[in-house]
Amino acid sequence: MPVTPDDTIFALSSGPPPAAIALVRISGVGAGGALSALAGKLPAPRRAVAATLRDSIGETLDCALVLWLPGPGTATGEDIAELHLHGGRAVVAAVEAALAALPGLRRAGAGEFTRRAFANGRIDLAEAEGLADLLSAETELQRRSALAMASGALSRAVEEWRTRLLVLSASVEAVLDFSDEDDVAALPAAFAADCAALAGDLDTWLARPCAETLRDGFRVVLAGPPNAGKSTLFNALTQSEAAITSPVPGTTRDVITRSVALDGVPFVFIDTAGLREGSEDPIEQIGMDRARGVAAAADLVLWLGEKDDSADRASVWLIAAQIDRTARTIDPTAHHAVSALTGAGIAELRRALVDRARTALPAPGEAALGERQHRFLGQCREGIALAATQPDPLLAAEHLRLARLALDRLVGRSGTEDMLDTLFGRFCIGK
Repeated sequence: MPVTPDDTIFALSSGPPPAAIALVRISGVGAGGALSALAGKLPAPRRAVAATLRDSIGETLDCALVLWLPGPGTATGEDIAELHLHGGRAVVAAVEAALAALPGLRRAGAGEFTRRAFANGRIDLAEAEGLADLLSAETELQRRSALAMASGALSRAVEEWRTRLLVLSASVEAVLDFSDEDDVAALPAAFAADCAALAGDLDTWLARPCAETLRDGFRVVLAGPPNAGKSTLFNALTQSEAAITSPVPGTTRDVITRSVALDGVPFVFIDTAGLREGSEDPIEQIGMDRARGVAAAADLVLWLGEKDDSADRASVWLIAAQIDRTARTIDPTAHHAVSALTGAGIAELRRALVDRARTALPAPGEAALGERQHRFLGQCREGIALAATQPDPLLAAEHLRLARLALDRLVGRSGTEDMLDTLFGRFCIGK
């Protein structure tokens, strides 16, 4: 939705009623007028005041606390009014209807408050992306990483990198300004070293685990031949009965997914169809194809079956399952030996999975780069590296300009409406 500064928007910014308190927020040039229309007068700025809210014909809507927050020092950079109502459905509906009847007011779209904050320079794009992740965080690790991003950890780093880039660009421009057309002076002796130092700082961020793994969860696929105990182990690890277990081969015919948090770490466990040769059942063959596909995309595969060449990969753990069976021979090379039936080895496997996932996820409280951010930071790093190797100051200046442009795109100093629509569409209406 395009940002239209002349519009005044409103929305319920707290959870859905019924609730003890409901917060309705109004933002825009008409926020003060809307508050005066409902409360009878405009209260002193930034001071909570009790008021009786009435509609256009004088009917009482609610007795509420109201706040008047004149811009630009507000969350959106605009005038804001807040109505702290009793949280019943009828109360909220009546107040929203009264606001909608006022001229120049309309209901906010998804993420429109945050988008206005971005448009008015209250936050940049990296902070907005962090806020979107914070709103959807389900585990402690996700919350702390998203909070670091929303609080400006990356934005502050970008500003420092941009300042250093400007200093490098200025040194190149000085060479160009004080040289004649036939005799271009050489770049400063420290130019290449300064470029290398800046590129090294960017490399530190680029080497961090990506935000997508943290956001979506560490993907663990249980794979192996039929009747190897995959579904029973899947249920034990997820502490659910999501997968049907049976001694009949081919019971699991499709991919079964369950998201869980272990010790605050997000996981996605995936049970798959048993892999075997010679099946002529077309449904089972489709299940096996899907199993191979999800295993190829997994962060870690738990292989329940005989060891083969694929089990030698670092992303595959050989699991000796069903150790409660009397005739069971345990492979000494197995990473773990477990019995989902008796619980033997399950706690140890869970702890090992958490330890492994933490090596692939950002450290607690560490901001993590998403795919878009990683791409633009990589472009910036490439521009700096190319500038350092260029003997021609004109070419070095151009590479540094492209590096600055990549940083600007990272924090939203330049971008496209389609990308912004996608980002702010992730927010709820009242945000």
